[in-house]
Amino acid sequence: MVNSSVSTIIGLMSGTSGDGLDIACCEFTNEKIWHFKIIKAETIPFTKELEQSLQNAHLLDAESLECLDLEFGEWMGQAVKDFCLKNNLKPSAIASHGHTVFHRPDLKMTKQIGNGFALSYAAGLPVINDFRKLDVILGGQGAPLVPIGDALLFSDFDFALNLGGIANISMDHQGERIAFDTCPFNLLLNHFALKSGKAYDDGGNLAKSGSIIPEALSALNALDFYQQYGAKSLGRENISQDFLPVLNHDTYLPKDVLATLSEHFAACIAKIILDHVKDKSTKHRLLVTGGGAYNSFFIQNLQNKICHSVNLVLPEKQLIDFKEALVFAFLGVLRLRKETNCLASVTGATKNNCGGTIFGLF
Repeated sequence: MVNSSVSTIIGLMSGTSGDGLDIACCEFTNEKIWHFKIIKAETIPFTKELEQSLQNAHLLDAESLECLDLEFGEWMGQAVKDFCLKNNLKPSAIASHGHTVFHRPDLKMTKQIGNGFALSYAAGLPVINDFRKLDVILGGQGAPLVPIGDALLFSDFDFALNLGGIANISMDHQGERIAFDTCPFNLLLNHFALKSGKAYDDGGNLAKSGSIIPEALSALNALDFYQQYGAKSLGRENISQDFLPVLNHDTYLPKDVLATLSEHFAACIAKIILDHVKDKSTKHRLLVTGGGAYNSFFIQNLQNKICHSVNLVLPEKQLIDFKEALVFAFLGVLRLRKETNCLASVTGATKNNCGGTIFGLF
């Protein structure tokens, strides 16, 4: 597989939203440029018990976290095995993002659980995981990792925006790829939708019915994260320590907080995009994927803010839902080929690197 121009591999993505496991079996062809095809993809919901365990993983002691690491790896492996049997698929390997428990690149620490040995044994396939650690050791943020996929698989777009638990953006700038987390997204939107009795804000309708809270909007804009420039990333810790204290006021209605967040996110992302538009006389293209692409109220707000310079493109549903799993499959292919799969221009590391730990025999 390593030397082949055609690679078939499964990508697994368990994002910060924490609602399920994205599985995508993908084929990659290297003919001077890369081409891809998603053969089959599916989201496997977590059991309630597993979902709760993953959401609280950062609170566990070392022994309990190790047990969850093994349990989650075995669960993912069985999910992949069932997926392959059901769809008569024969991939060469699995590339897994894992579930992020801690992400503190300032301490050279990042932890994604989903044990590689347990995953490989349960699935009966080789596994590549732990993609972030090498970059963090090299002084980088270890995130985002998707931009090399944006550069090599989606080069016909000027910007690529992913709206997951945390929003991140990727683009070319002065001859090199840059990317960074722009702001929280579904992690906060889902949190306040739950306060209205909804699992999420379907279509942004709750936000649409609310009113912006001016003092909360000002406080959000003033947070330290937005004063940082260059490579930067957000973790769950930032949400609880920095963002929630601004928004958790007894007098704030959930729908108004959602309206405020929608405006804040749209303005923040629009400013980044417009600041990086190279030629103001030419229409640029923005690819939007991730669960937030279905938040039509937010999408319309963002489009209104960038429409003079940028066309916002929503691709087919499969790509909206599974782009990150697709790219992690691609990162696995690059790791097996011993080619760069993490860009220093994106993460701030001392050099480009080829991250990922391999489990199983090739």
